Amino acid sequence: MKVSLDLLRSFLAVHRAGSVTGAAELLGVAQPTVTAQLRALEEAVGRPLFDRLPRGVTPTAAGDELARRVAEPLDRLAAVLTGEPDAAYARTVFLGGPAELLGERVLPALAGLVADGLELRVVAGMPERLVDDLVAGRLDLAVTSVRPRRRGVVVEPLYDEEFVLVAAPVWADRLAGPVTPAALRDVPLVAYGEEAPILRRYWRTVFDTRLTRTPSLVVADLRAVRSAVVAGAGASVLPAYLCRSELASGAVRALLAPPVPPLNTLFLAARPAVAGRRETEAVRRTLHAAAAGW
Repeated sequence: MKVSLDLLRSFLAVHRAGSVTGAAELLGVAQPTVTAQLRALEEAVGRPLFDRLPRGVTPTAAGDELARRVAEPLDRLAAVLTGEPDAAYARTVFLGGPAELLGERVLPALAGLVADGLELRVVAGMPERLVDDLVAGRLDLAVTSVRPRRRGVVVEPLYDEEFVLVAAPVWADRLAGPVTPAALRDVPLVAYGEEAPILRRYWRTVFDTRLTRTPSLVVADLRAVRSAVVAGAGASVLPAYLCRSELASGAVRALLAPPVPPLNTLFLAARPAVAGRRETEAVRRTLHAAAAGW
């Protein structure tokens, strides 16, 4: 099966833009041209690559798989054709994400790129704000704990964070029997938000019940939650990456080891207009490589 590069470029632009119209704007061609090329590619591969929606398109599983396979080669070819493969990073990358993940994992992973000359500007924020900033062009990339559903945003899974119920030894030693909601009744709870979303999810998925208690301590920073738990304030649920060293040192203990721990997928979202740039691709590839070891 022979498929021209033009068909693949148009396909990748549609995948990144989330619409044929957006892809046409990225490529600088007429919308009917992109529509025809996409139809020709689907006929060539023998299966639909996108589901058509009232506004825009969403990739099928086959579309996502094809994009995964062709994105890097096409981006490398584009860099060669524009004379940029060996050039220094020409543009600043604007990146957003959760404060804790940025500080603990993302920035250490990107330190080598900065040392090699990449200019990076980083902001922390909540998912909705980060996606707003992407759409408005204030960010190029964002790591978000909620999958963005906006048109014109390229989204791919980055990392599945695992959650652990932890407490300092002073509290863990008091739990002689099975750890249940009833057994935890007298242990103060430390939460990330007033609604305790992480705790509630853990109670629902592991204990199969609703959390009905009010947290004793609420602080909107998971690193501060970790510090409070280490100091003996009570129990909390934290991402495993955030308390791995504390678990290893014994500063905190895992109160449970469920067969299937709660997971939350983190996504890497990008603006289509910058998704193929050398700088953006360098950050993307570096984060994916690092996330495999988180």
